[in-house]
Amino acid sequence: MNAIWLQTLYFVIAAALILVGMAGAVVPVLPGVPLVFGGMLLAAWADHFQHIGAFTLTLLGVLAALALLVDFVAGLLGAKRVGASTRALWGASIGAIIGIFFGVPGLLLGPFLGAVAGELSAGGKLHHATRVGIGTWIGLLFGTLAKLALCFTMLGVFALAFLLN
Repeated sequence: MNAIWLQTLYFVIAAALILVGMAGAVVPVLPGVPLVFGGMLLAAWADHFQHIGAFTLTLLGVLAALALLVDFVAGLLGAKRVGASTRALWGASIGAIIGIFFGVPGLLLGPFLGAVAGELSAGGKLHHATRVGIGTWIGLLFGTLAKLALCFTMLGVFALAFLLN
């Protein structure tokens, strides 16, 4: 296999990683942000870092770390703001994973139902558990939107650097 075909294969794999990573920014089981970053790093490497250099890769790495941090913190802040227990946080995480198997309704309702179930199992009343479920869901929603926005920002930075260099 000659070098051009191999480089093309690397670019195809990089593009696939980025696309799967963008989907993973929304789907909880896929490690979206690391896949996006990994695809961009592979593309830069395949191009022998001619278009994407150390500064751009560092910026992309910082954006990726920020996306992971925001996603984690947003869910916690949403839950803590309404007084969620540790079980509610675990319930929301488990609900999100189980929800994947039920399509879009599962993705939307899974974290909410999991947080409510977790809070109820910790001895919370139904009214409080419902508030915890809503708070957790809103936090997770904002975290996902922020993570997705940061992934698109990474894509924009990568494309701009690639086109300008």
